[in-house]
Amino acid sequence: NLGYAFVNMVDSKAVDELWKIFHGFADWALPTAKVCEVSWSGPHQGFKAHIERYRNSPVMHKSVPDEYKPVMFKNGVRKPFPKPTKKVKAPF
Repeated sequence: NLGYAFVNMVDSKAVDELWKIFHGFADWALPTAKVCEVSWSGPHQGFKAHIERYRNSPVMHKSVPDEYKPVMFKNGVRKPFPKPTKKVKAPF
């Protein structure tokens, strides 16, 4: 678990609300010293850029367990990740 997520907001007003709620959040169900930090993504920004970044990534190789792969949700429902556009190399 790397402990991060990309959240693509489709409403600019929702960005402010998400930032207020999650930045600094530390009231986790399990004991931990981790504190949530919200920031803009870089160097990739936006849904399409992240799809293109990960669809051909070694993390998408068939040898990588599903729980380590990026996932997409729409309205709370998991959607299939777009298929690679080229042969995916195995991770090291």
